[in-house]
Amino acid sequence: MSRRTVMSTGAALAGGVMTGGLAAGTAQAAPPPGGRARARELGVAPGDLPTGDHNAITDVAGVRVGQVTLVEGDRVRTGVTAIVPHPDNVFQDKVAGGVFIGNAFGKLAGSTQVSELGTIEAPIVLTNTLSVARGVDGTVAWTLAQAGNGSVQSVNAVVGETNDGALNDIRGRHVTEDHVIAAIEAARGGVVAEGSVGAGTGTTCFGWKGGIGTSSRVVGDFTVGVLVQTNYGGSLRVDGVPVGEELSPPSMADTSGDGSCMLVVATDAPLTSRNLERLAARAVFAMARTGSSYSNGSGDFAIAFSTSPHVREAPGSAVQDAKYVPNAGMSGLFLGALDATEEAIYNSMFMATTVTGNGGTTRHAIPLDRVRKLLRKYGRG
Repeated sequence: MSRRTVMSTGAALAGGVMTGGLAAGTAQAAPPPGGRARARELGVAPGDLPTGDHNAITDVAGVRVGQVTLVEGDRVRTGVTAIVPHPDNVFQDKVAGGVFIGNAFGKLAGSTQVSELGTIEAPIVLTNTLSVARGVDGTVAWTLAQAGNGSVQSVNAVVGETNDGALNDIRGRHVTEDHVIAAIEAARGGVVAEGSVGAGTGTTCFGWKGGIGTSSRVVGDFTVGVLVQTNYGGSLRVDGVPVGEELSPPSMADTSGDGSCMLVVATDAPLTSRNLERLAARAVFAMARTGSSYSNGSGDFAIAFSTSPHVREAPGSAVQDAKYVPNAGMSGLFLGALDATEEAIYNSMFMATTVTGNGGTTRHAIPLDRVRKLLRKYGRG
């Protein structure tokens, strides 16, 4: 009889675990996995800007994250991560949004409407490549069921992916509509679970285990938060230190540059959709700091949104008297997005645990003791 573990995790929840169904979670913060640490615990803190209280995307007021982690037998290692922009009805109170594509070898459902209209009207969902359709189904079902949406006949679900087929039985398409809904409903503020959880359960990064990571920066009166799903290659650099060259990743096949990275950027700054697209671009640019080569086989997509009530849009209405941040005021926000993305990527790897799946394939957690020694060798950390 196969073992099936389904974990539903809100941002500040440890996540309950049960066999054969969905767990509601428990109201306690999850301790870091044994021996794992966030980047700042290794002395890696990109830039000079301060972080928010949790150093997470949820430091942007109102933003919530929920995750469902699927582990079944020795083959299923996948999940769902949902980002909910604000606690009200997102369809009736749309947020301004923008999309930037670094390399489009991937699937980002709903991106064309975001680019055309400059709004996001539903939670943003991340999962695996062959479960994008399930992500759309779950997001649409959840949105239609919300109070006030009884007459809604069109929902633009935004669903991104990376391919976790090395560790996960991706062809089995084990993510269901119910898993997507559970992730959305588990969304909470506060601490965000990182590493081998949610949509990052089966991912690989630079030849080691990748996963979910997050970070934030305070830029004057505003906050920028980033969440990443890392599953890409290249040669890892941490704060400029050539970690990939020095440590020789155990899975060299995953260092070619192929793979994908999904990046979600949130801010409370009142930005136009055009400047949100520019902000999203900085998240993709930040991947270069970590050693990404943006290969032909990469799918690097960034989604940015603003929670500012000044730029929200109700159906059929026009945004009036909005006080947007001008172009000349964007540089600090750009820097915040760059630094937060870089740190989120490190967090996704440093918090990830070793995972074996898909009939025996293993992706090892990056050895943090050796990373610490390298940082010291190069005068970092």
